[in-house]
Amino acid sequence: MDKIKVLNKDVSFYKYNEDDFICITDIAKYKDPERSDYVIQNWLRNRNTIEFLGIWERINNPSFNPLEFEGFRV
Repeated sequence: MDKIKVLNKDVSFYKYNEDDFICITDIAKYKDPERSDYVIQNWLRNRNTIEFLGIWERINNPSFNPLEFEGFRV
């Protein structure tokens, strides 16, 4: 896993099938180094995050089932 420097913090990333993926835990540690899990939990509860994930899935996942996804949006 490689690292990049963001705001003087190391953020891990890796490449898979020509796509880059970053470590959200490393990003969350910037906000709270002790409890990065809380930062991620709160982010995943955010309505805008859920909307973003739905849009991303529609664009990138040919098997995406929007009817099943509706359960997460409510």
